[in-house]
Amino acid sequence: MAGNKSYTIVEYFGGDSGYRCGYCKNDEGNFSHGMWSHTMTVQDYQDLIDRGWRRSGKYVYKPTLNKTCCPQYTIRCHATKFQPSKSHKKVLKKISKFISKGEMPKDQDNGEPMDAVCDQAGPREPSKACHSEVKCAAITDIQKELPECPAITEGQKEVVDAAPAVSETSRKDRVSVSDERTTATATKPGIGADPARPPCRKAKDLRKERRLQKDQIRQNADGVRLVRANPPSPQFKASFDASYQVYKLYQMAIHKDPPDKPSESQVRLVPVNFEDPQFAASYQQSVALYARYQMAIHGDDLSACSESEFRRFLCDSPLESFTMVLTNEHVPSCVFPLVASAQAEHSPDGPEEGYGSFHQQYWLDDRIVAVGVIDILPTCVSSVYLYYHPDFASLSLGSYSALRLVSHAPQISETFPKEIAFTRQLQKQSPKLCYYYLGFYIHSCPKMRYKGQYRPSDLVCPETYAWVPIEQCVPMLDNSRYARFNQDPDAGDPRVLKDVGRALVLYRRAVMPYAAYSRKRKGSSDEAEVQQYGGLVGQDCIERILLYRT
Repeated sequence: MAGNKSYTIVEYFGGDSGYRCGYCKNDEGNFSHGMWSHTMTVQDYQDLIDRGWRRSGKYVYKPTLNKTCCPQYTIRCHATKFQPSKSHKKVLKKISKFISKGEMPKDQDNGEPMDAVCDQAGPREPSKACHSEVKCAAITDIQKELPECPAITEGQKEVVDAAPAVSETSRKDRVSVSDERTTATATKPGIGADPARPPCRKAKDLRKERRLQKDQIRQNADGVRLVRANPPSPQFKASFDASYQVYKLYQMAIHKDPPDKPSESQVRLVPVNFEDPQFAASYQQSVALYARYQMAIHGDDLSACSESEFRRFLCDSPLESFTMVLTNEHVPSCVFPLVASAQAEHSPDGPEEGYGSFHQQYWLDDRIVAVGVIDILPTCVSSVYLYYHPDFASLSLGSYSALRLVSHAPQISETFPKEIAFTRQLQKQSPKLCYYYLGFYIHSCPKMRYKGQYRPSDLVCPETYAWVPIEQCVPMLDNSRYARFNQDPDAGDPRVLKDVGRALVLYRRAVMPYAAYSRKRKGSSDEAEVQQYGGLVGQDCIERILLYRT
């Protein structure tokens, strides 16, 4: 056993009891196995999701497909081969029109769930309750901002102001050139404005423009300054706001742009780490946006979308920047004390961003309008959840976020010019990283079938864990909710459990094989449970993952 090695540490909870299904609303029809992950390497999580596991915060669960009411099959899309369908191109066109002209679609398309990559029916941690009903009784700072629900109160207005909005009222609060938009003065009755003359402007706007011009002349003796834009120089950063204001005035005066047209759009990938400046600076805005989304889109109560719930669900992750390192210095190779030290997980052929959990923030002007929570793993980008501002629901942001992760369509780069299709970008840096995991495909739930539209896609066979093209799987699922996709009768699980005694156990701060643990306990009655756990995670995983025992 190596002297220094990163380990995954889990507590297994079994999965014998049924709980409420978030899809068909069956009170006791949903079954799954679950375990709490204290820490997890990205490779171990990659291997687990390839066997049908998914995470909700630090809780990792695997639906019992041959028993549960709505079987949930892991689905992946080949990002490098993806081609958008007509409906996907329609979504891209809507986004492009909004960014370029500020036009919102008149009618919302309700044919597809807006939370395109979230899974609403996973279980809660050890209590085995339905994930779609995960509620937090504690009411935190969000409640202080939202004292009453669902009525719109002054407190709710604070959260509304904290989240992005397209209304005129919220835009007036911004420090932007929206405040300096051109307005026509009232004309005399029956006469009207002279179309041959430029529109009248407020004296305040004219004074600001003259003051800006004087400041620029004062700062530049010759009236011209050449500044580097990429990478941005200090002079470029210092004058960015002033340049932006001139640009806005120019666009409105010369090109007749509407004042409310979005002028700056970008996507920021920030690690889920409170020590990261961008994540910390945008945290409260993300919390407020999440609360507004959950109440407006999912009809959640205030207590269900508190800051603590947001943090537990979308910030807590076992895939942290630091992994647990075990050392066996001066002790036997099979039994050694647990020593924690911070060591960054690194791969020489990995992406520049690194592996782990991230928030992909979609910004318009100075506000976040949507956040996609993703995990970057050795061979895939895995979507965890998406939330967005309800005022932008008609833009199909759920579908758009998924398209951004897999597509190379030109509309993507036109909409957010600083970014390219994300998974393809990562694949150039790390050739193995070429799949996009959309979570679970649920054929028995019609509104969740849209994930099958991202082609080419595969579903994982629940018995052999082989990937099978979805075109071959759908006819089987039309006949039965549960199906073995691999049609080779001789095929089996290549990682089938062979020797439970080799499972690693963490017991009293010491790591040992399960066989040694059984001898120490003398009469331990948990072998059946460990056998069940080993069959679910596979032989290779039980020899790497530490199963915590008390």
